[in-house]
Amino acid sequence: MNIHQMSVQYDERQDRLSVRVSNQVKQEFRLWLTRSITLRLLPHLQAAVVRLESRDPQVMATDTTAQQMLAELKRENFLSHADFSTPFATQNLSLPFGEAPLLITDVQLKVLNGGRLNLLLQDKTGESASGASLELNLQATLLHGLLHLIEAALKKAKWQQPDFSNRTDTVETLQSDGPVYRH
Repeated sequence: MNIHQMSVQYDERQDRLSVRVSNQVKQEFRLWLTRSITLRLLPHLQAAVVRLESRDPQVMATDTTAQQMLAELKRENFLSHADFSTPFATQNLSLPFGEAPLLITDVQLKVLNGGRLNLLLQDKTGESASGASLELNLQATLLHGLLHLIEAALKKAKWQQPDFSNRTDTVETLQSDGPVYRH
């Protein structure tokens, strides 16, 4: 699929991220990403972009710190030239999955030798699952763009990842006959 545009917006009413991808043949694919899947997927996308950028034969980086620095420099370079102000075009686009967005329940990632990330987004859970999937092959630059869009939508969503770094390992003793569940 030759991607033309991508959009990621937080939908407060649904409490989900609305992802829209259009291609060069005037098709639009609409997806829902839940908080749970987004927060589990994000670190893998970030790691994938580091792997893709570190595979560049002109600037091979061997240690993890150098790879991350290289990826961050390339991200900053990409973002300085990227166009995030053009609205997502919806005119004359066909909707292969229909009007309703596909609820993504499963994601598979694979870094390909050709310097691309294969991202398979699937709807596989529950009775209402469509079984449909969308496969994207993203170059590092498109992955930087997708990450930027997701991170901007996460700020609007105010979905905070819990910070367990300062967590104390104290365990409360519960005085109860039955199990107690706390959130």
